[in-house]
Amino acid sequence: MEMRWDVAVADGLPADVSHAFGSSGKTLCGIQEAGMSPSFDQKWLPGRENACGSCRELACVIDDRWPRAMRGKDARVSVARQL
Repeated sequence: MEMRWDVAVADGLPADVSHAFGSSGKTLCGIQEAGMSPSFDQKWLPGRENACGSCRELACVIDDRWPRAMRGKDARVSVARQL
């Protein structure tokens, strides 16, 4: 889970909380802002002090559902890679 998510970037997001960008165009916790995109150079890390707790909880749920074979370092969820 440590390397799977990109940081959500948007003008309307609070600067003091780091949110994970989900593949639905929202943060994992459900925030949707105009112009939000995944960071191309920052990974969202659930262990950081400023990581959104709700994003962290959902990332854990999603991670628990993934097959063990897909939990390695290369199993990163990245919308940026698809762009």
